[in-house]
Amino acid sequence: MKKFFLILAIPVIAILGALVALVMLVNPNQFRPLIVEQAKTHTGLDLVIEGNISWQFFPSIGFELGQTALRNPQGFDKLNMFKVDSVGIDVSVMPLFSQQLEIGNITLDGAAFSLETLKDGRKNIDVLTKAQSAQAESVSGAATSSPETSEPIAAESAGPSAWTINLAGVTVSNASVEIVDKQAGSLTKLYDVSLNLSEFAVDTWTKIDFAAKGEANQQQFTAQGDGEFKLAPGFKQYALRNINLETTFSDPATQIDSANIGLETFEFDKANALTYAVKGNAAGLDIDMQGSASFTVDQAMSKVVMNKLTLDATFQGDSLPQSPMNVDMASDLTFDLTKSHLSFVLEKLTANALAFDGKADVTLADIPKIRFALHSPDIDLDAFLVSAPAGEEKSATPAPQNSQTSTSSTEPAKQPTKEVEPDLSALKTLDVKGDIAIDNFKASNARMQNVKASFEVNRGVAELTSFTSNLYQGSINATARLDARQSPASYTAIKRIKGVKVQPLLMDVSGNDTLEGTGNIDIDVRGRSLTPTGIKQNLLGTIVINFADGAVNDINIAQLIRENYAKIKGEQVPVSDNVQKTDFSAMKATLTLNKGNVSTDNLTMQSPLLRIRGDGSANYLDETVDFTVSTSIVGSLEGQGGKDIDELKDVTIPINISGAWTEPKFKLVFDEVLKQKAAKEIDRGLKKLDEKLGDKIKDEKTKEAVNSLIKGLFN
Repeated sequence: MKKFFLILAIPVIAILGALVALVMLVNPNQFRPLIVEQAKTHTGLDLVIEGNISWQFFPSIGFELGQTALRNPQGFDKLNMFKVDSVGIDVSVMPLFSQQLEIGNITLDGAAFSLETLKDGRKNIDVLTKAQSAQAESVSGAATSSPETSEPIAAESAGPSAWTINLAGVTVSNASVEIVDKQAGSLTKLYDVSLNLSEFAVDTWTKIDFAAKGEANQQQFTAQGDGEFKLAPGFKQYALRNINLETTFSDPATQIDSANIGLETFEFDKANALTYAVKGNAAGLDIDMQGSASFTVDQAMSKVVMNKLTLDATFQGDSLPQSPMNVDMASDLTFDLTKSHLSFVLEKLTANALAFDGKADVTLADIPKIRFALHSPDIDLDAFLVSAPAGEEKSATPAPQNSQTSTSSTEPAKQPTKEVEPDLSALKTLDVKGDIAIDNFKASNARMQNVKASFEVNRGVAELTSFTSNLYQGSINATARLDARQSPASYTAIKRIKGVKVQPLLMDVSGNDTLEGTGNIDIDVRGRSLTPTGIKQNLLGTIVINFADGAVNDINIAQLIRENYAKIKGEQVPVSDNVQKTDFSAMKATLTLNKGNVSTDNLTMQSPLLRIRGDGSANYLDETVDFTVSTSIVGSLEGQGGKDIDELKDVTIPINISGAWTEPKFKLVFDEVLKQKAAKEIDRGLKKLDEKLGDKIKDEKTKEAVNSLIKGLFN
């Protein structure tokens, strides 16, 4: 038993003796000049250690420094670039007797970093980079001058101390970082920063975990993560694996509850598997997205490639045309950092029923330069813009109220909502040019095929440089320009429609089959303001229409003439079951748009029976019409399914169209017809009289006087 205790006591006594010898023989304050010198050498800054350096024996042997600070360069607001309340250093004991300081771990508690950028662009951390460059040049120069020397510098040439130092790892707790950028006028604060490294050694996988909270203006965020890294000898290369980053973010308009990024591995010039996921709310939309990519970075860190980048997302919100909206994307992305150029190849992008593919290129600058080409096989805007399925719309009928809660009848009516010009200031920050091709397109129930559009946005001016499409057996060609550099915005539009079948187009768009035929329409308009009322009040331009081989439905002009003429003559109105339709071989008109009014004075329509001229106007602010159509009968009325009226042949018959254009009223102006009829009979009588008196009255002046006298009797 005594031998056992003796055996146990010997190592204990040896350890205690070693500790006593360590404390008695090694003064830790002798390292102060070495530490200060090394800090100056590696950073170019002054290191201030307040108080003595003392030994610590629990939980391990090491040094403990009091408050320590690394001074800022001159010209910066803060006194210190770095300050720490206490520094603990774990030390390997045996190497100390050989004047080797092997630090197992450095513990920093209450560390505070201050990173500052002045208005002229100078940064306080620039001095660190300069010091490292100067040191590297010094070492390179020494190696060149004495190549035969491969051994470390001798202790006696090492400066004030012959000790050597090796660092193993760092633990940071309760740290903070303040980032001031006077150029950008921004302030960012990080707090509760922690960092832990374990088993740090060259060419060995080392575990790391970190956490931080922060704020910038009204933004708040958190970040935490863990992973492993490995440094190659000389710190020239490194690799990462099992990287996980979790963040949150919030500001007055955004609440990201979680944003996660995962990397299975990361090595330069190799494909690395990346995953990501985001949940939260932004701009009033609930967001739930996730995806993956094959992530590659070159050794020079000049090019980033993401192949097979996928996105599977669901968006919900009242501002969406459809909610929820399911988005599925697959693409390839390349970012050249040296050229600030992003190349994007879109294999597919679906948003509910919409589908796209294409490519885009973005060059980053003060105003990013964006070029793209998109294609879609089928777009149905009518289906896409349905905000809620049938039966889910909110009832427009107000809930019944009892007499106690009913609104007083004397309460003033609500004022109509004031129209506001849209905010187009974002167009001033864009340089966009691109092409869109759509195989089949539907909007407002109008159907188009082979839609091709090219447009550009450049510093506030948006131009549709080309638009072509096939529709209803015809075609459209259009250009347009929107100038948003001033408010209200101004615009111009030119459209050429050729060979379009009008009736099926009208039926699809408005359910109205009033007009038939093949239409050619030229539109040239301009205006200012983009509010509904502003567009109507400021619209100027012309619309030239040219329809062929068509008909005007819901009115049979020949039947209308017969019925009204029979009434004038006191005859029985003929009963007819003829189709209410007026055929024409050609119809032309030029419509002039002038700030809420559309007018024409050259409407013409031709048919084997009729010649029609029209003039008048319509007000599209109050949606009324006052239009007169003058009809001349040049053929037989029997051709329109009725009895011939030869006495009206070559007589011009005016028809007035007035009232609301949704329910127009048609009125035959027969007082003008009677005047023309009487004038025609007078001319016929004068002709006969002239034949009888021609031989008797030789004097032309006498003959003209007689004719004028007879005409005056009927006026």
